[in-house]
This record gives sequence, structure tokens and C-alpha cells, in this order.
Amino acid sequence: MSKIYDLEERTYQFALDVRLFVQKLPKSISNYEDGKQVVKSSGSIGANYIEANEKLGEKDLKFRLRISRKEAKESIYWLRLILNVNIDDTSNKEENKRLMNEALELRKILSAILNKLK
Repeated sequence: MSKIYDLEERTYQFALDVRLFVQKLPKSISNYEDGKQVVKSSGSIGANYIEANEKLGEKDLKFRLRISRKEAKESIYWLRLILNVNIDDTSNKEENKRLMNEALELRKILSAILNKLK
């Protein structure tokens, strides 16, 4: 699968992939609660990035990008919890790791953007 270079589209695809992943998880209280959290944080990455692109000023741009980066980091956290709670569920393990890697890449991209703005 080739990488998407339009960051708005890439963050949308990540949020969509997370939602499809969460739907496949075994039904349990922890998967339900952690799934809700990762759905929120994954969607917030793109939503805040879009807000950053519609900035009201330089300060607003940096603020929205920082939130987006924070949400990417939070997505990694929730995906890691899901991975470790479902350690015996090999059917979803590779998808979980792929999503964690994508969240990490998004965080790095957002960090690089912020560093260029300093």
C-alpha cells in the first residue's frame, strides 16, 4: 500500500482504518472502552489538522497542530492497550501494529511541521 501524501486524506484514512479495526475486535468491556477512546483520538488527529489549515493566525495554527500531534500519541497508547489486552488474538495483531506505526508516522510528520514553524 503506497503512502498518501495529502495529510488531510491520510489522517482521514487512518481514522477510517481505526474504526474498521475496532469493529473486528472481540466483544469485551475493555475492548469497548478502549475502542471508544481510540476512535475519538484517531478522528481528532485529522479534525485538528483541518482546523490548523483554516487557521485564524500563527498561534492558532501551532495550537491545532500540537493538539493533532497529541491525539496521534494518544492513539498509539490506546492501540497498545488493545494489543496487549488481546495478546492471544492473532487475527487482529498485524492490523493493530500497522495502525500503531501509522499513528507514530503521523506524530513524526506533525512534529516536523511544528519544528519548521519555530
